[in-house]
Amino acid sequence: MNELQINDWALWFMGTLLLAGIIGHLLVYRILLAMVKHSKSVVDDLCIKYCYRPLQWIVILFVARLALPFAIPEKYVPVVKHVLSFFFIGLVSLLLVKTVYILDGYIISRFDVTAKDNLRARKIHTQMAVLKRIVIIIVCILALGSMLMTFEKVRQFGTTILASAGIIGIVVGMAAQRTIGTFIAGLQIAFTQPIRLDDVVIVENEWGRIEEITLTYVVVKIWDQRRLIVPVTYFIEKPFQNWTRVTADLLGTVYIYVDYTIPLEAVRTELQKILKDSQLWDGKVCVLQVTNTSERTLEIRALMSASDASTAWTLRCHVREKIVEFIQKNYPQSLPKLRASLQQLPNE
Repeated sequence: MNELQINDWALWFMGTLLLAGIIGHLLVYRILLAMVKHSKSVVDDLCIKYCYRPLQWIVILFVARLALPFAIPEKYVPVVKHVLSFFFIGLVSLLLVKTVYILDGYIISRFDVTAKDNLRARKIHTQMAVLKRIVIIIVCILALGSMLMTFEKVRQFGTTILASAGIIGIVVGMAAQRTIGTFIAGLQIAFTQPIRLDDVVIVENEWGRIEEITLTYVVVKIWDQRRLIVPVTYFIEKPFQNWTRVTADLLGTVYIYVDYTIPLEAVRTELQKILKDSQLWDGKVCVLQVTNTSERTLEIRALMSASDASTAWTLRCHVREKIVEFIQKNYPQSLPKLRASLQQLPNE
């Protein structure tokens, strides 16, 4: 075949790809446009956002595959078929990954994690965050394996490997024991959920919120904007505090140390007044108790409730400030003091 014929075949092939591109664009665009017109679901927008390009290229490859025998010389058909199959596997895998993103976006749109009562939403978001990563990893591994298996030599090598798969599996399992354990711990957290996204936790004596959960680590956003990176196995193997495991409601405590002369009923009345005037209090718990005594002071505890941990912290600071101000203004003689008794020694 001379150079002129090769150029003609190349032009034919380029023209075929151009025609396939036009058909793919029009077909996919019309299908997605019809979906949007007949439905107002958020899934339509997600499909267009994530699936338009992969579907378009899949249609282009399909049309090019049908026109392949008529566009290039017969001896080049097997090679081009193999290349098209290679890209087709990649595009189908990409489409599957995009489908996972569509499902994730749809669920996120239905369960608002910013709502006040967001326990179920955080549960669903946590499961989706972990499962999404697992599915993407599995799809990528299967896609890579399928691409490699399109080569004859790789298939023969794979058959040989399968004969000794038991031994290799044992060796790999021993070498990657911690990695496999971490992966299983990620699955366990996704389903048993000792922690969820946006949970308030105490980890390594640090107060923060669960910001991100992956298959290998968890990011805890500390109250002062630092990030604590913790292995996912930590939440399976070690004890930690979860302040929002069942509900976000929380009791706050304020300890005040005063003299024995303090009128407790007056302080109790003032506490009730402070809480009633505050929008931070949820109206459930308001208690003032003497919890301890020493040779110098009384320990009184103000107990109050709030809707979540952040609100409870702010409420505690507010109550502590107002009670101290009340005692300073009305009963300064009841602030903690050190008593001493002076006695005159008899003259010798």
